[in-house]
Amino acid sequence: MKKFYKKRFALTDKGASNLTKASLSSFFVYCINMLPAILLMFFAQEVLEGIDKSKGFYTIISILTLIVMYILLTIEYDKLYSTTYQESADLRIRTAENLSKLPLSYFSKHDISDLSQTIMADIEGIEHAMSHSMPKVGGMVLFFPLISIMMLIGNVKMGLAVIIPSLFSFIFIPLSRKYQVKGQKRYYDILRENSENFQENIEMQMEIKAYGLSEEIKEKLYKNMDKSEKIHLKTEKTNILIMSLSTIFSFISLALVILVGVNLIINKEINNLYLIGYLLAAIKIKDGLDASKEGLMEIFYLSPKIERLKEIQNQDLQEGDDYNLQKFDIDLKDVEFSYNKDAKVLNGLSFKAKQGEVTALVGPSGCGKTTILKLISRLYDYDKGQILIDGKDIKEISTESLFDKVSIVFQDVLLFNQSVMENIRIGNQRASDQEVKRAAELANCMDFIEKMEKGFDTIIGENGAELSGGERQRLSIARAFLKDAPILILDEIAASLDVDNEKKIQDSLNKLIKDKTVLIISHRMKSIENADKIVVLENGKVESTGKHEELLEKSRVYKNLIEKTKMAEEFIY
Repeated sequence: MKKFYKKRFALTDKGASNLTKASLSSFFVYCINMLPAILLMFFAQEVLEGIDKSKGFYTIISILTLIVMYILLTIEYDKLYSTTYQESADLRIRTAENLSKLPLSYFSKHDISDLSQTIMADIEGIEHAMSHSMPKVGGMVLFFPLISIMMLIGNVKMGLAVIIPSLFSFIFIPLSRKYQVKGQKRYYDILRENSENFQENIEMQMEIKAYGLSEEIKEKLYKNMDKSEKIHLKTEKTNILIMSLSTIFSFISLALVILVGVNLIINKEINNLYLIGYLLAAIKIKDGLDASKEGLMEIFYLSPKIERLKEIQNQDLQEGDDYNLQKFDIDLKDVEFSYNKDAKVLNGLSFKAKQGEVTALVGPSGCGKTTILKLISRLYDYDKGQILIDGKDIKEISTESLFDKVSIVFQDVLLFNQSVMENIRIGNQRASDQEVKRAAELANCMDFIEKMEKGFDTIIGENGAELSGGERQRLSIARAFLKDAPILILDEIAASLDVDNEKKIQDSLNKLIKDKTVLIISHRMKSIENADKIVVLENGKVESTGKHEELLEKSRVYKNLIEKTKMAEEFIY
């Protein structure tokens, strides 16, 4: 049962084990709930037969039954709620850990709202089912065969009168599983689509208002919501029909027990107490099955959510061994990579970036410059070839070991809704306040930080909403100064800086890059003319390598880039 629960509901080992215990607890509760009816039947029989010497015995048994019921209900409560809520927390933590080990390529193909819904809403649904449905269904699966055998031993005809309608009432639910899951999947998908649309429109409010798209977007959102509600209503109608048919058979079981029982009494095959006993059993079984049917339908409702969770859990993780890297030359050998199967971004690319040198990557848009930086930092994993650091393939190095040696400053800066101090400290969590301030000085951040009301303690808003593009970029550069890693990756860091600030940043970088392996991308060709090596890219391959003067002579692509840069600089609006 534990293996089934773990596989079927994407639970942890501990969660599957606790759910098994909860199911067993529910089974024993079902059993003990039948005992009062059985005791009542035997007691009534002895009273009708004039036997009164067993009153003390029944009193003791009744008290013991109540005590056992209390103990079992307490255990069931603990297993149903306390342990399942812990599993909910464990599932969220495990899912978050899995996400942290996935390559960036996974996130580029999945919307953030979808992932957040999985961690919060989907796991919350599983939590509710674990505490209310799964154990009840599991307990009934164990209880029903046992009580059926007992009833058949007591009287075959009366037993069949209870069992057959009860089975028919229950069997409608699993038989309709395909239709229920299909409907719930459609509803689940469109809800996710609506959630993604809402998030996108909230994030793009400035563009929507600027281009007068408010009414058009509003109409589209309403249309999608209407569509989702139609699908929801259709799904619920199907569920109501299934549940109605099932409920009819539940009541038929009671009627059939009375009909068969009366007939057997007339034929003197059983007495009145047998009829009462089997009728009580039928009522108990009906109540248990009704709860189990509702639980099973809830489980079917969860199927898309469980499959989504399994998808995350079964993704290939970025794994590797911990290494203490000592040398930091980066050697790319015949590297191939594509974001999708249709078009290769890199196709057999090879070059070497040496420690203590600045290697600049240049080329027309779409040639793979930023992709190379993402592969070297293992934010993505390449398809073929090798990328070696200290002679080791980075796919064999754990991401923790690799990230510890890499500082990255990308063109698109991401900041947290925290203080300036804590946003810079992300570069090195162990850094003191003085070290953070020193990094801010090197990155030329002090001019705007000192103007803030609370200085380094100022909260900068979600993704640095309170800052300009250049200020956000400089905070990102300060992180790299603070981390002081031996490999430094710079992707268009001057894109949001004015000329004055760019000069100051370059002066600081000259101090930072000493003895480091530096890879840089810049569309400002002037800024990379003094690089130790310039790698010219075209169509995902290396077109040429060398210094500035060499490339002007031998590289068609580089010469063309220089000419276009010069034309852009001379352009007058």
